[in-house]
Amino acid sequence: MSTGLSTDATTAAEASAGERSTRRKTSHLKVVPETLELRTSLRDRCGEIASRIDRSVPMTKDEMERIARHALAEADLPEGYLGWMMVMISSEFWKESLSSVPPERRLFLLPHCLKHAEGCPADYDQFGMNCKECGACSIADFRGLAEEMGYRVLVAEGSPVVMKIIVGGYVDAVVGVACLNVLEKAIDKVLLAGIPCMAVPLLSSDCRNTKVDERWVDEMIRTPYVPAVRATRSYVHLMRAAANLFESDALDELAPRIRANEALGDVAATMDTIQSIDTVAATEHIAYDFLSRGGKHSRPFITLAAYDAMTGGSCTEHDGQSRAAEIPVSVRRAAMSIETFHKASLVHDDIEDDDAFRYGQLAVHRRFGLPTAINVGDYLIGLGYRLLSRSDDRDKVDPAARVDVLDALAAAHTRLAEGQGAELLWRDAKDRRLSPLDALKVYALKTSPAFEAALLSGVRLAADAEPYRDAIRTFSRNLGVAFQILNDLGDWTGDETNKLSAGGDVFGGRPTLLWALALETLSDGDADELLRLAEPDCGLADEERLRRVRQLYEKADVFETALKLVDKHQARAEQVADEVDIDPLRRLFYFLVDTVLERPEMPSPAVVSIGVEASVR
Repeated sequence: MSTGLSTDATTAAEASAGERSTRRKTSHLKVVPETLELRTSLRDRCGEIASRIDRSVPMTKDEMERIARHALAEADLPEGYLGWMMVMISSEFWKESLSSVPPERRLFLLPHCLKHAEGCPADYDQFGMNCKECGACSIADFRGLAEEMGYRVLVAEGSPVVMKIIVGGYVDAVVGVACLNVLEKAIDKVLLAGIPCMAVPLLSSDCRNTKVDERWVDEMIRTPYVPAVRATRSYVHLMRAAANLFESDALDELAPRIRANEALGDVAATMDTIQSIDTVAATEHIAYDFLSRGGKHSRPFITLAAYDAMTGGSCTEHDGQSRAAEIPVSVRRAAMSIETFHKASLVHDDIEDDDAFRYGQLAVHRRFGLPTAINVGDYLIGLGYRLLSRSDDRDKVDPAARVDVLDALAAAHTRLAEGQGAELLWRDAKDRRLSPLDALKVYALKTSPAFEAALLSGVRLAADAEPYRDAIRTFSRNLGVAFQILNDLGDWTGDETNKLSAGGDVFGGRPTLLWALALETLSDGDADELLRLAEPDCGLADEERLRRVRQLYEKADVFETALKLVDKHQARAEQVADEVDIDPLRRLFYFLVDTVLERPEMPSPAVVSIGVEASVR
């Protein structure tokens, strides 16, 4: 068996964006090499490959896949090892950067499934499993070694909690053990951000009493600390800067409360707490509480990152944290205003859809009543414009730039309202027919303007945005449409970032591309049945109603067609990125494509659960 790699890995990594791989079902690509001898040989080869890759910028998932495929082809090994090889290449790529992080700034992540399944005494909290170190499994041994070296240790699954810890500023690197299913998502969510990360895959995806190459885990934990000689660029400093905008100190600095003497500061807004303060201050308190709690802060991140890209990209360098703290006040206020407008739209959107939850708690209108929620949304709109209009001696901004940013955000606001209005009018109409083109028009209005406004604001506050205006609009339109299609597909998986359970769009009467594609493709009889199923009084129980809608969707092949449309819009967005002449801005465009457009894997019908009330967006 040959394990040679005749073509330099750097060449593979520099392949054109037109060759970027199309996402698809990947379960068959997650086979672990059967023997320790083979795994060791391939890991060593991955180390050789990684040593030849340019480490100044993070690899994309597509670049990793191309390199891994080439290595497997050279070794005449099956495609099924692809996922495992990508994890190995990625770990070797990041090994040097991870070594430069002291152990006390590293997170060690372990999976639940390494525990002994029978009689495990550990209990759980919001961050994972609290190991009792009973000695029945290897978790205690690994944990003890990691803690002795100074690591923070977490026994939990998935990347969301890891990203929360990283963005919170608690750690700067991650080492972990997980199955290939989890690691695939981690590559999307963690590695692309430029966060040093190494992992040892479990030997199977069986979630009970699985095993791992324990010596490899021990070696990984003991990765020595070596001060950095070179560093890979990272967006984590900008992510933290965006999240920090909504901490109490930053809010007080950038958007000081008008009625601070009567308010309660960081105390959560409840009916009891607002009744204890001056009634005039209550609206401000509810609004600030909602603004500061929850959300991914993706829009302010985009604004900060776009500004940084147009000013040299220094915030993505090794010492970027201090530089991110020096981003001008006007840019930070603009980034905060975009999130404020977004939060206002969420309050109103929850009312219009009567969604019960937001950010894991009752929606504002469910807690304080409909009239108060409408008023809080209006207050947030006013706060957003106040943030844009403010200036002080610390930060003089060209008035023309301020007007351009204001105009961009106003345009985004009105287009969002047009898209939401079209959706509401369709939902309340008697005729539920919808063409795919009309669905895509609604998507372009509802989702794309936020990306466009965030990018344009950051670019304009740094430079003349006119040469990039068309590129930003085209990129944002295609990114936003692709994102919304994936969001609709996620409604059928019950994914944790979209809906608590599947089928919410059907029950909520929202116009989706999936619905439009089904109506266009099905026979007249099937299309009429689908239209009847949209009615709450169709005569079927919710579970049967959802099952039948899914059957009709599958008959019309809407899931596969929708994914092909995502590929189409992604390719258009990447084509725009290819033509951007500023390297940091082009890297940001590609980063957004890779992180925003994560494909769901559609489950079998038996896996899908139902739920009428379910939004934690």
